[in-house]
Amino acid sequence: MTRAPTGHAASARLTGVHRRFGPVVALAGADLDVRPGEIHAVLGENGAGKSTLLGVLGGMLRPDAGLLEIGGAPVELRSPRDAWAHGVGLALGRRGIAGAWRLRYARVRAQAGELMRRTGLDVPLDASTERLGVGDRQRVEILKALLRDPPLLALDEPTAVLTPGEVLSLFGLLRDLAGEGRAVILVGHKIDEVLSVADRVTVLRHGRTTLEAARREVDAAALIQAMVGRDVDDPAAVGRRSDGRGSGRTRGQSVASLDAVRLRDATGRVVLDDVDLSVSRGELVGIAGVEGNGQRELAQVLAGRLVPEAGSVRVPEGVGFIPQDRTREGLVADFDLVENVALALHGEAVFANGPFVRWDALRERAEQVRERFDVRSTGVRQRVGTLSGGNQQRLVVGRELERARDLLVAENPTRGLDVAATAFVHAELRRLREAADGPAVVLVSTDLDEVMALSDRVLVMTRGRLVTVDDAQRTREGVGALMLGGRDAVA
Repeated sequence: MTRAPTGHAASARLTGVHRRFGPVVALAGADLDVRPGEIHAVLGENGAGKSTLLGVLGGMLRPDAGLLEIGGAPVELRSPRDAWAHGVGLALGRRGIAGAWRLRYARVRAQAGELMRRTGLDVPLDASTERLGVGDRQRVEILKALLRDPPLLALDEPTAVLTPGEVLSLFGLLRDLAGEGRAVILVGHKIDEVLSVADRVTVLRHGRTTLEAARREVDAAALIQAMVGRDVDDPAAVGRRSDGRGSGRTRGQSVASLDAVRLRDATGRVVLDDVDLSVSRGELVGIAGVEGNGQRELAQVLAGRLVPEAGSVRVPEGVGFIPQDRTREGLVADFDLVENVALALHGEAVFANGPFVRWDALRERAEQVRERFDVRSTGVRQRVGTLSGGNQQRLVVGRELERARDLLVAENPTRGLDVAATAFVHAELRRLREAADGPAVVLVSTDLDEVMALSDRVLVMTRGRLVTVDDAQRTREGVGALMLGGRDAVA
C-alpha cells in the first residue's frame, strides 16, 4: 500500500445522526469522530446502529438528521461513489456481495496477489462469488476495499469467519495503514480482539453513542457495561483464548453416524474423504478447520441436506440446522418472522391441521422465539430483511433449537452476535448437552476459542478428512498444527 491519495482527508465526524426505517429507530443521535493515523473500534449490541452508521458514512444511507463532515468540511453523500470521491472505502462483513467479482486484468491480479500475500487472505481469483463460501466472500469484500487504497477504511466485522492467523495478518496491515496516516474504522464483537488493535473506541447502544474513549482508558468490563449494561461471564464470548478440556461426561446413545462417507463438490473435487463419525446424546462435538476443507459439507450431510456418493449415513428425525450463511440458507428476507419460523416447523404435527397449516400456533411459537432470544423487532410480522444481521442470526438460532430434539448441527452459530447474545447461545448449547435425554450437538466453527471452550470432543477437518484431537494436542497450538494440514491455517 502507498500513502493516502493527495486531496483526500483521512478523517470523518458524524454528529447527532438520526435514521429510521419505518417504525424502527436505528440511530437516535449517534456521534463518531475518526482521526487520521488511528484504528477506531466501534462496538455495540445487535441492532445498536453500528452498520447503519457505517452505511451513512459510506454513502449507502442518507441520514434523517445530523451532520457528516469529512476532512473538517460538511458533506452530503448521495451514493457510495460520492463516499469514495471523498476517500471513504467501506467493506461490510455479514453481507452478501452484489454481482460477481472476477479479476480480469493482469495488473489488478498482481495487486490482488500481493495484497493476499500481505494479509494472508487467500481467495480463488477466477471463481464466481456465487460458488464461494461465506468465509471466502468475506475475504473478497475486505480485499476489494483494500485494493481501492482508501485514505479512510471502514470494515464491518471483517474477522467474523477468519482464522486466527488471518486475523493477526489483517490487524498487522491495519496497523501499517494507520501508521501511514490513514484512518481505520473497525466494527467488531470480540472485545479482547478489538482491544488488541484499537487506538480509540466508540460504543453505541440503542442508536446512541454511550462511550468514546482512548483504548488505554477502558478495559473489557467497561466496554461490556457500556454495550449491554451488565457483566457477561463468558470468556469465549469476550474473545479470550481458551485451551479448555473435555467435560469427561459419559456419552449416551448414539443418535447419528457416518461410515466411510465420500463426497465431491460441483467441480468434482473430493471434499469428504472416507469420513467416520458417531455423535451421542449428552455430548457436544466441536469441529474446527479452515474453510474449504470439507467441514461445511460435513455439516450438511449430518443435517440431511446433502447425500454422499459413497458410505453410509444415519441421522435422526429431529435435527436442527444452523447454517453458516443465514441470508442464503437460513432465511427468506421478504418473509416475516412467522413465515420464517414456518419454513422449518410447519411439518411438525403440532402445527398441522390435516392438510392445513395452523398459523395461529406458528405465530405463538414465533413470538416465543422472538422473546426468548431477544430478537429486536417491532413484532412477529416485521419483514426479516429489515432486521440487523445479528437479530437475523438470533431468529435462526432460536428456531433451530426448537426442532433439535435429537441432533443440533450448528455452523458458526454466534457469527454476527454481540457479546451478550453470544454468551446466551453458548449457555443454550451447554443446556442442550446437559439436559436429560437432550440432543447431541455438533458445533462447526471457525472460532477456535468457541470450539475449545464448549466441546467435549474436538476434531479437525483437513483436506476432506476428519482428525481426532487427543488430550495432549488440545491447545490452540496443537489444534492449529492439525489445521496446517489444510489450507495454510495458522493458530
